[in-house]
Amino acid sequence: MASTKHGPSVKDSDTYEALRDDGASKQKAARIANAQANDSQHPSSKGGKAAAYEDWTRDELYARAQELDIEGRSSMTKGDLIQALRNS
Repeated sequence: MASTKHGPSVKDSDTYEALRDDGASKQKAARIANAQANDSQHPSSKGGKAAAYEDWTRDELYARAQELDIEGRSSMTKGDLIQALRNS
């Protein structure tokens, strides 16, 4: 049985622990693990039709980082913002 040190809100401990071992943040691992444990969600299917982050302007990336409350965003380059958004 997988460790439950992550708390009771995570529905699929094995997936959560595997994602954490691969370097995913706690929040990202919990979102994916809970989505996979929910039969009405399909996290492995292709998402929406949004353009790739590389096609966004720095201002658009900054606004999205602001929505997600990513720390240090004001001093980040476009590449830094893309990486931070993908890891959030």
